[in-house]
Amino acid sequence: MKRLLVAMCSLACVAVLAADTPKTKRINRAIELLDQGQPIYYTGSHEGTDGSFEQGVKDAQTYADYISYDMEHAPFDVRGRADYMKGLAKGGPTKSGHRTPAVIVNVPVNGIDANTVRANAWMFHQVLATGVHGILLCHADDPGAVRAFVEAVRLPNHKEGVGQGINEGRRGVHGASTAARIWGISQDEYLDKADTWPLNPNGELLLGLKLEDKWALANAEENAKVPGIAFAEWGPGDMSLSLGVKNGPGPLPAPMAAARAKVFAATKAAKIFFLNSMNTENVVDMIKEGVMVGPASAQAAEIGRKYTKRTMPW
Repeated sequence: MKRLLVAMCSLACVAVLAADTPKTKRINRAIELLDQGQPIYYTGSHEGTDGSFEQGVKDAQTYADYISYDMEHAPFDVRGRADYMKGLAKGGPTKSGHRTPAVIVNVPVNGIDANTVRANAWMFHQVLATGVHGILLCHADDPGAVRAFVEAVRLPNHKEGVGQGINEGRRGVHGASTAARIWGISQDEYLDKADTWPLNPNGELLLGLKLEDKWALANAEENAKVPGIAFAEWGPGDMSLSLGVKNGPGPLPAPMAAARAKVFAATKAAKIFFLNSMNTENVVDMIKEGVMVGPASAQAAEIGRKYTKRTMPW
């Protein structure tokens, strides 16, 4: 009888926990929010993330909607990246009910031209195999490079947009099984869902562009409208170096303000999202302006979420 009571109590506890866990509509929390018209807030450092299982477990309960994992200037450590993703899965689910926070990686490939991107596409493939949810193309200078980027990330079974600005995907099937385990789905489900959103309405991958130098700026409109891209940023740090303008506290220098305005306009014309830094003082103004993606502290994110009346737990 005692064992029966213990078993019944255990089942009751499981039922309560299951009832308290929110139901999610997607694997990628960032996409789910953007699809609802909600801004998203991320955390991460350009100095890199500790690529370890233990750090992943800790970060699984982050306040942020996605984690920016830098491999552009920090070491390109795929083993550490894979261990980190396993830790996220172990430490989850998030308060919103998602298996892990979304993770978007800065990969050390510069979008100089299509040949450069294709020659380095193996980096995208290895990172995707760890189960991440998106990639940023750094120094996205050339429309051909952006097209090659989208094609490198996509599996050839997805046809949305093919022949309308991009060619068939070039990513191979191997690696799908390891990524699927992180996402908590079968390999067949992963092959169906591992595609770029919003080009594919059912896709779970977010692709972004760093339009962060004078060459990217010159091609901003063409770059932003390549099918498969979801968002873009103007990279003020690198942009200031490229334009030869010092960017410090206070109002933006005129060339920097013009660069930001041009990239912002390009995202609006292409109907993709714009990324810009946010803080506690300007987050509401940024949202009013139309910024939908941004690095933000927990306090700034809290202000933004309350302003937009977000209902998804965080």
